[in-house]
Amino acid sequence: MKKKIIFLLAAIIVVSCSTKVKKPEARSKFLKGFSTYYNTLFNAKDALNSEFTSRDKSHKDNFYAPYIPILTYEDQPLGSDLGQSSAFAENTMKMAGLNNSANSKNVPGMPPGMPGNSPMSQNPDGTMQNKGATVLEIAEAKALKAINKYSVIRKGEEQNKKIFDAYIILAQSRIYQGKYLSALDALNYVFTHMKKDKRLPLAHVYEALAYAQMKNFRKSQDIFAELKSEKLSKDHEKVMSIYYAESLLDAGKKEEAVKELDRAFEVNGNRKLKSRIAFLRGQVLQEQGKSDLARESFLAAYKYANDFEFEVKSQIEIAKTFNGKGNYEGAKDYLEKISKKGTYASRKNEFYYALGLMANKAGKKREAQEFFRKSLLEKVSDSQVRGLAYYEIGKGYLEKNDYIGAGAYYDSALVAMTYEPSKLLLKDQSNYIKKISKNYYFIKKNDSILSLAKMTEPQKTEYFSKYIAALKIKEEKAEQERRRAERSKGFDTGDYNANSIFANGNGGFEDFGVAAKGFYFSNNNTVSKGSATFKQIWGDRALSDNWRYSKKMASLEDMKNEALGVNAAPNPRRFEPAYYIEQIPTDVAKLSQLKKDRDTASLGLGIMYQNYFTNTPLATKTLYDLVDVKPEEKVMLQALYEIFSMNYEKNPQISERAKQILITDYPYTSYAEFARNPKNSNFVKSSDEVENEYKAAYALYESEKFAESQAKIDQIILKYPKDALVPKLSLLNAFNAGKTSGKEVMILQLEQIVLNYAKTPEGMKAKEMLNYLKSDLKFQTTDHKGNAVPNNNNPQMIENKGSTPGNIPQNNQIQQPSNQQNKNQPTLNGVPKKPQLNDLQMVPNSIPANGYGK
Repeated sequence: MKKKIIFLLAAIIVVSCSTKVKKPEARSKFLKGFSTYYNTLFNAKDALNSEFTSRDKSHKDNFYAPYIPILTYEDQPLGSDLGQSSAFAENTMKMAGLNNSANSKNVPGMPPGMPGNSPMSQNPDGTMQNKGATVLEIAEAKALKAINKYSVIRKGEEQNKKIFDAYIILAQSRIYQGKYLSALDALNYVFTHMKKDKRLPLAHVYEALAYAQMKNFRKSQDIFAELKSEKLSKDHEKVMSIYYAESLLDAGKKEEAVKELDRAFEVNGNRKLKSRIAFLRGQVLQEQGKSDLARESFLAAYKYANDFEFEVKSQIEIAKTFNGKGNYEGAKDYLEKISKKGTYASRKNEFYYALGLMANKAGKKREAQEFFRKSLLEKVSDSQVRGLAYYEIGKGYLEKNDYIGAGAYYDSALVAMTYEPSKLLLKDQSNYIKKISKNYYFIKKNDSILSLAKMTEPQKTEYFSKYIAALKIKEEKAEQERRRAERSKGFDTGDYNANSIFANGNGGFEDFGVAAKGFYFSNNNTVSKGSATFKQIWGDRALSDNWRYSKKMASLEDMKNEALGVNAAPNPRRFEPAYYIEQIPTDVAKLSQLKKDRDTASLGLGIMYQNYFTNTPLATKTLYDLVDVKPEEKVMLQALYEIFSMNYEKNPQISERAKQILITDYPYTSYAEFARNPKNSNFVKSSDEVENEYKAAYALYESEKFAESQAKIDQIILKYPKDALVPKLSLLNAFNAGKTSGKEVMILQLEQIVLNYAKTPEGMKAKEMLNYLKSDLKFQTTDHKGNAVPNNNNPQMIENKGSTPGNIPQNNQIQQPSNQQNKNQPTLNGVPKKPQLNDLQMVPNSIPANGYGK
């Protein structure tokens, strides 16, 4: 044996000292693969795993976003090592000389100044690494090094099978850096030089993932679809099903995504992945309104959850799927019991919030509000849930039209919420509520003053006597509370401090970390000084959460009184009825202005109800109440128009009254025209027949056969009310009306075009023409019945001869504009002789796809 050993050693020495160097292609594939893995490639895998582990530790699910991601980073395969477990990650870390603690505090390649990183890090191979490089850049560099050093190509084919892993790691590190095109370049090498490798489907999965990240969903889904048609290994199918489902979701294909999530749930055996897949599927189904199926998914998510947070959120989502038709009492009892068990008790605030949502869906509004308030009393485990509880209470106030209360709780919700999209939406709603609140209480205040002004002197005295009696009771109760507080204060800061067993030589509890001055609240002087300073800085604040966010008075009642203009400061004469009666205005002009301001505010309030909250019933009621109090004509017309326009399609019976008032009392207004014939702005593409009819009507206009052109247009619009040329026909009709009936009628029709077709080119042109016609030209004004109204203050007005009551004035003589631009323009009855070609004339075959002509 000794001889043999000596001979073997001699042979090795001779071989090693040989000057002959083999070409790289002649090296052993086995040795190449061995060296690749146990040198550079191992380091690349370890760097990538360090990044995934670090990201997983910092990962926190946002359960309020539309969807959670399925994969946390610890679930990612490294290269082609599918089915990775956390045990593998720990082993690789230990082999590299890095434990989890070191990884979390000193991640190789992370820049200095980041949490847990030193200025200089050590690479797994022992070299000092540049502190500016990231872990993913290290993984990329190591993978490239492995490829450059150990690649073996013969006849265009890669012989070293470990190089496949190197390219996958290279693609992964580039994808997670956002270098999608570079990742595709790396994968193209695999497709070109490793065509027979059985792991090619995995490369195609990452290729599809790169395209999906680039938002090229069509290319991504084509690759996924082709993979699905092939027979894949179970490991490849696991990865593919997850990425494919998320790609479909990103592309907005929710139905297909649900089917793929079903498949992903089936093929993945890992409990954590199954739980996350089920939760995501539940989110998608709930968004689609499929509550029963969503409930099943969330139940599966709860069943497989291996994380306490996931268990709690799954339970809450299960509660959200309650549709109000099931066993509410049973579901309520279950949640109340589970919220008291063990660690679940720390999440009571979240369970109470979920119970409130269930009660709302069951129609138990009062019970729901009680649960939301209970949620606020419990310890906060999730700030977003606390904000949502405030929001739900605010909604309850809003449903009762209590805008001060709603605004106060919405402010608190804004402070507590952490999910930014929800905060932005709520901020808009909060601003809307403040605007509505301002109008609402302004109207209420003016209504009160106007009502009091109508009372007789005895009625006023009786009214304020009752008010004074209630005020005395309120003040007596407040005085009793104040005295009780004073007695308690004296006990706490006097006798208690002197006789307490905790009393010491310093006269109270010691302050920690400061000079020994005694317990702060045991010293009356320091307390009173602190209270005064606080009031000077912050003013009066209620004892409530989020007191810094916005100034709150002592109570919501005080805030309402302030909005109504009720003076909270005591007055020596506050118990005399005469004190209040003297403040009621008696001047007719002042009372008239109060009503005018109140009516304008009511109009704005009705419009805001519709525009801000789409509350058509409340908006309609508010505006009809305004109509009933007979506001001035301008406000009346606008209110009737708003009622009609928001109801005539969906609630024609409700809009009928507004329509009749407009047509009967204001027949010669653009609003009445709109009520007679409201136009639909959703047009279909113009037909050849209508185009030919339009040409004929335009030809009649050019021949100055205005009445015939007008009659033809009326027939076309009646026959084809949704044709794309209707706005253009209406504009031509306005010119016909101007020639036959005068400028006033033309202006009336142009105003109707602006109302009906505001967003069309014809609507914009009509608006321009109205600005021109109303700027310099003066004409005889008429009232809503069509009667001439004299205007002696207008020197340019020429007397309107021949007009009769109830008729539209004919052949008005209109003063021409004084500007030079229009001085020589030929006119007929003040209307331009011929419209511009671009305004009316239609070029054949020039109607664009959207249906509007040039």
